[in-house]
This record gives sequence, structure tokens and C-alpha cells, in this order.
Amino acid sequence: MGRQPARREGGDGHRLAPALSRRLRRSELASVAETRLALREVLRNWGDPGQSGVAELLATELATNALVHTDGDAVITATLLEGGDGRPAARLRVEVRDYVSWHPRPRVPEADGTTGRGLYFVQSLADAWGVRSHGTGKVVWFELDGGPA
Repeated sequence: MGRQPARREGGDGHRLAPALSRRLRRSELASVAETRLALREVLRNWGDPGQSGVAELLATELATNALVHTDGDAVITATLLEGGDGRPAARLRVEVRDYVSWHPRPRVPEADGTTGRGLYFVQSLADAWGVRSHGTGKVVWFELDGGPA
């Protein structure tokens, strides 16, 4: 079950300016919850409500992973991609940048474990996802189609 990381870098739509961009401080884990609420507001009129919930979950997982597993700050951006020909945004791209070069790998979580599910969720639920090196660090990203509006 699940999808493999996409080999392409972006969706088929045209990029718009990020709808959300926030710096997350390692010392302020509550900022992850605040970012989730901000993303919810950005996605209020985007796609199927179920997809918005998935987007919130996956963004929260990636942001938390970046803060907990790198011991540093992170930057999260969410961008709505145009559907083309002037159609409304049909795809969401969320990126979480951190400042550690090692790339995470999904693993099958242990049944009674309390960790190890973040990338498993991303791999299973995102329409596309991946990791790319970025100067001093990396970007972990995912994309979701909005589904029926």
C-alpha cells in the first residue's frame, strides 16, 4: 500500500505565490498547531473537505518531523497550483524546509509503537511526495489534488 516518491518536481499546474509561509522554531512546538489552523483557513474553500483534512494531517506530520528529528528550525510553505486555463486551484503543494542534509526514509511503523508514522502517512495519502536537497538542508514536500469541490 502507498505511493512511491514522485520523480517529478512539481504538479501540472502553474505556481502561484505561497498561500502560507511560516518559520517554525524548534523551541516553540506549539507553532505547529498554529500553522495547522492557518492552513485550515487557507484551504477553507479549496477542494473536497476530506482532502483539506488530509492536507492538515500531512503538513503537521512533516513539520513535526522537521522540528523533532533535526533539532533545528524549519520553514513551511503551502502553495495552491492553478488548474490551468484560469481554472481555480486544483492542487496543493506543501514544502517543509529544514537545515539538516540527511534524507528521511519511510518505514513501516510498529503496531504498538508511538512513533514512525509520519512519512508512512505521507507516502500512503499524498498524490505525490519527495525530498530534495536544498543548499544547507533539504525540502520534504507533498502534493494533493483537491478532488471534487
